[in-house]
Amino acid sequence: MGDRKIKVETALKKLAATFLDREADRTSLITVTRIDISPDFKNSKIFISVLPDKQSESALNFCKRKMTDFKKYVKDNMNIHTVPFFDVELDLGEKNRQRIEELSHENPTV
Repeated sequence: MGDRKIKVETALKKLAATFLDREADRTSLITVTRIDISPDFKNSKIFISVLPDKQSESALNFCKRKMTDFKKYVKDNMNIHTVPFFDVELDLGEKNRQRIEELSHENPTV
């Protein structure tokens, strides 16, 4: 992965976290876990985790509704030639990791 791609993903992750923190209504905790941007920098996927889990669907819908505003926020706060199209998904890898950790604490091996 190129240095530019890493820098752009890192900057977008920080902007997404700041934006969602500012816009969210505090009924759930939305955490940006990672961002994947396409090699041509035209598409980007934001992965989030949500606590409590029962709020995941509504938080995901909220984030998807806010992507137009987020694109404008990126344009205003980042020096980037082309602002990518943003999509949002729940980070199932993070959910799986948390579940494995939970199970390992319940059944420690001797």
